[in-house]
Amino acid sequence: MRQLIRNIAIFDGTGSAPVAGAVVVEGDSIAAVLHDEAAIAAVEADSVIDGQGGTLMPGMVDSHTHLTWGSSVEKIYHQFILPPEELKVAAWRNARVLLDHGFTSLYSAGALGDRIEPELARAIDAGKTPGPRLVPSTLERSPEGDEGVETGDVFNGRGPDAMRAFVAYCAAEGVKSLKLVISGEDALKPGSSQDILYTDAEMQAAGEAAKEAGLWIATHAYTPRAITLALEAGARILYHCSFADDAAIDAMAAKKDDIFYAPGPGVSVAALEASPPHIDMSAMKASAAERLELEKILVPKLKARGVRVLPGGDYGFPFNPNGRNARDLEHFVTYYGFTPAEALSAATMLGGQLMGQQVGQVKPGYLADLLLIDGDPTQDVRILQDSNNIKMIMLGGWMHKSPRPSL
Repeated sequence: MRQLIRNIAIFDGTGSAPVAGAVVVEGDSIAAVLHDEAAIAAVEADSVIDGQGGTLMPGMVDSHTHLTWGSSVEKIYHQFILPPEELKVAAWRNARVLLDHGFTSLYSAGALGDRIEPELARAIDAGKTPGPRLVPSTLERSPEGDEGVETGDVFNGRGPDAMRAFVAYCAAEGVKSLKLVISGEDALKPGSSQDILYTDAEMQAAGEAAKEAGLWIATHAYTPRAITLALEAGARILYHCSFADDAAIDAMAAKKDDIFYAPGPGVSVAALEASPPHIDMSAMKASAAERLELEKILVPKLKARGVRVLPGGDYGFPFNPNGRNARDLEHFVTYYGFTPAEALSAATMLGGQLMGQQVGQVKPGYLADLLLIDGDPTQDVRILQDSNNIKMIMLGGWMHKSPRPSL
């Protein structure tokens, strides 16, 4: 099937200003990007969509997704841990909610339940449930006990052999990216962000095993030492890194062609805004305020050194529900000094590079993951926070949300 989308301004994902034109989609891919009126008029198509002057852009990518952090804009859970069946229902719902809000690709940052995300990724691929392209993960791995002491739990055992067993388990289950929690988390245990939870040997073993299995590694890392361990293990994406010093910045910059970085401002801003009754969020608020101040300095430094900085902000908490993920683009502008076009490029072209797929650009040969926006997000990224402004959502040439065709 050939589809023509015309009367549009095209934001191609690179950060360049939108340009008037038309896009031809054949099957699941972009066949042509046209700017000549005569060439556009000559296109023979099975379906013609009049963009009515809107902006056509690539679908967005969330680089730090938690589908099993159950809360969404459609349903808030005030408890964090859900029964297994409800957890699965929430994950399935959240995948559809994120697609509804213009996110056509997701890179998982870990789950609260085992096997849920690989199963969901297979269901999405098979067309059994609506959702974005998904790089699935499994339970976030934090070691417990003493090194070398067997716990009987593949998610918590200590020592290099336990790490290799974990990687083998993930590969067998269909996981594509492991999530290793290298640093503690101040929001949950004040002061623990300075803790290092893995040994050098454990991280080395995880890195070697993941490479052999063809899996990626995502890391929760705050401090210079945690960042070093992540880089030495060959991590694909590093989250947070708020306490990075100049040496850590140098190390990340040296690996800029191999890594991605997602600071995750969404959860910090939402924590500072939240005022839930009967819940003491003082530790979380203090941690969020500290991180934001540090990242205001850190992120521009890393961006200037060529490190690929991506949006994705721990959405899924009741005070920061899934579906509000596009807020991260505004945070990139407000806190990190990105232009709207740079923030959009981070959410599209750079996100596509993280996914390792031909997504994130409006370019011939790329998958037709496309959004039609009422307005110009390169002037104001906030319009993407209202899903009513997203008039069309296309995933691989298939219309998840269709505007009225003119022919």
